[in-house]
Amino acid sequence: MHLRWMTAADVDRIAAAEPLFDYPVRAQWARRFVGDGSHHLCLAYPDPEGPDRDRAVGFVSGVEITHPDKGTEMMLYELAVDEAYRRRGFGTALIEALAERARDRGCYGMFVLVDTDNAAALATYANTNPAESATAVMLTWPLDPTHATFEPPASATRPPSDTPAGAAEPSRSALFGPRKGGS
Repeated sequence: MHLRWMTAADVDRIAAAEPLFDYPVRAQWARRFVGDGSHHLCLAYPDPEGPDRDRAVGFVSGVEITHPDKGTEMMLYELAVDEAYRRRGFGTALIEALAERARDRGCYGMFVLVDTDNAAALATYANTNPAESATAVMLTWPLDPTHATFEPPASATRPPSDTPAGAAEPSRSALFGPRKGGS
């Protein structure tokens, strides 16, 4: 296994790893993400001598969050491993690599938000011995209802738009491409 931290020069590598992401990779967003010194993206590759040596099979992303009275901590933003490579240590190695990067950057801690029904993710995170917080609740404020990751509840009504009367609004999949099966 080989882990590689991405830089702004690696946008093509990130784009090639698109099957691992939930949505299509946009070059300008990838460049902005890895170009920001407080954002981190590491791709995992199988055996450097094997047939899939140039195909990323996993990634972890993290964002440093600094507060004036608390210092800096690392948020594990997303972890994904190709199904064919799960349960082989890639997820654990990626989490540990991000934790090491966080320590090297002076972060006092690292955290992740995970859905309570995501057994695979919970098991992977448990391999790295985190402390569990049973009191945290995540609240969100979707600011752009057309954004690819915004999924309103079925009961929600769509806000007024600038689309002329009678014209069809583009669907989320038309704007961003179809949602992929994320991990």
